[in-house]
Amino acid sequence: MRQQSFASYDFEKYRKKTSKEHFLEEMDRIIPWKALSKVIKPYYPKPKGAGRRPIGIQRMLRIHFLQHWFELSDPGAEEALYDSRAMRQFVGIDLGKEPVPDETTILNFRHLMERYDLGDEMFRLVNVYLAENGLKVNRGTIVDATIIDAPTSTKNKDKARDPDMHQTRKGNQWYFGMKTHIGVDNQTKLIHSVAVTAANVHDSQLLGDLLHGEETHVWGDSAYAGQKQLLYEQAPQAKDCTQKKGSRYRKLTEAEQSANRYKSKIRSRVEHVFGVMKRQFGFTKVRYRGLEKNAQCVFTKCALVNLVLAKKTLLAV
Repeated sequence: MRQQSFASYDFEKYRKKTSKEHFLEEMDRIIPWKALSKVIKPYYPKPKGAGRRPIGIQRMLRIHFLQHWFELSDPGAEEALYDSRAMRQFVGIDLGKEPVPDETTILNFRHLMERYDLGDEMFRLVNVYLAENGLKVNRGTIVDATIIDAPTSTKNKDKARDPDMHQTRKGNQWYFGMKTHIGVDNQTKLIHSVAVTAANVHDSQLLGDLLHGEETHVWGDSAYAGQKQLLYEQAPQAKDCTQKKGSRYRKLTEAEQSANRYKSKIRSRVEHVFGVMKRQFGFTKVRYRGLEKNAQCVFTKCALVNLVLAKKTLLAV
């Protein structure tokens, strides 16, 4: 982060460092900025002629990450940067010397990330970075999926809901949107596999995409029950630790219920990951139309979730 000028502090006498400032300072220390900027550089606009030079890649990437952490739209990100000194300090903007990048510039950078699937690339790079720092994927995987709501309104140019999103029933409640499927390491809780589908796709259909193949144990809720053949094909050494599912005609025995309770203690670790994504980052509703745009958003969010979960270890390095 750039050193702020004396004038930017407004001669404040009494001030306390906020939790937001602490969070941004820690993330600034642990994110591999140079490596991530290198991924974007081949696709980033080059300066031409005597016109205005493009804003630095790292600065735009920092703004992009702020959008994910605080669930900001493009105009919302511009407003927040003018409003929050902590955010300006994280990005390296001094209003005494330069303005905040406008919403169109922020939008163009987001479109560049979507166009070249850079969210996916960053997710892979972050996982390599974590492995180099001792946070390697172990041999146990927890699989799960969560629904991300989409707007149901038809008050738009097409007079229709997003065709890539679908409705599904969970319990007695109907939802409309998409699903984020993840495979999580059972020890570190780090995400190693991600898939995005419409909400009506059953969890078990993506099981094969969420395994890395070296597992000795696979945990999941009852939605993944009965997939022994697929498990054997994708991860031959894996033991099926998914929860048993009862029915109207066949109740679970006491032993099966006891086994399910034990399995749920391990399986529940995946809920901590969704907690960071949906509660800390506020990602409960899609912001854009189309599955591809939102998929790149999910990949970037998963990379940032992994960095948050690995924060203590990385700060100690």
